[in-house]
Amino acid sequence: MMWLYAWLQHAIAAQREIYLALAARIADFAQTGDWQPLLVYLPMGIVFGAIHAATPGHSKALLATYLTGSSASLRQAMLTTWVLSLVHISTAVLIALLALPLVSVTLGSVGRAPALEQASRGLLGLIGLWMLWQALRGTHGHGHREGTAMGFMAGLIPCPLTLFVMTFAITRGVPQAGIAFAATMLIGVGLTLSAVAFAAVFFRQHVLGALARWPRLIDWFGRSIQAAAGLVILVVAANAVRA
Repeated sequence: MMWLYAWLQHAIAAQREIYLALAARIADFAQTGDWQPLLVYLPMGIVFGAIHAATPGHSKALLATYLTGSSASLRQAMLTTWVLSLVHISTAVLIALLALPLVSVTLGSVGRAPALEQASRGLLGLIGLWMLWQALRGTHGHGHREGTAMGFMAGLIPCPLTLFVMTFAITRGVPQAGIAFAATMLIGVGLTLSAVAFAAVFFRQHVLGALARWPRLIDWFGRSIQAAAGLVILVVAANAVRA
């Protein structure tokens, strides 16, 4: 596990360097109004978002669990992933834009929004129950609708670093700079979560393909995985709501 700890330390250090450099450019932009230096640096937001999403959190485990237990195609999995990423980033942007004076009250601790976390986990519990019910009935989800709902619910927890960037930009009178960087962060977060989604769908399809000669076993396996995924999501949601 030492390698994982070392990687996390490097990831945190990289995020800090990018954030400090970004803060300096936002401060310069607030003074000069010149977009060029900021625009040159904005692509680093993709790297920032990708590294940040690779660290613990961001509903990666829930996403992988849901996609492994669902019947979602790769296209549907990508839709779920990008809905999750969009809501995850935009929720932080909206909190900063609409409720900055109340941030200290709304946020229970730095970078967290307990009310939204509770709502997200509670709604995810409904997805877990639905998957359990489908497994018992031997049916599958409604593709895009269920996947979109899953992505929306899991993404309700705001991205803390996006909130930090937005707050920094707003307090310097240039919210547009924060929004621009948040947009690039969205791409990075989406790319990392897309890799997770691809791995989950590939694993499920590979296992089902290996069982293609035994149709009854495929049905049993599919329903078992769906039930297990629903149960995991339900347990995670229940524990989070009680916390």
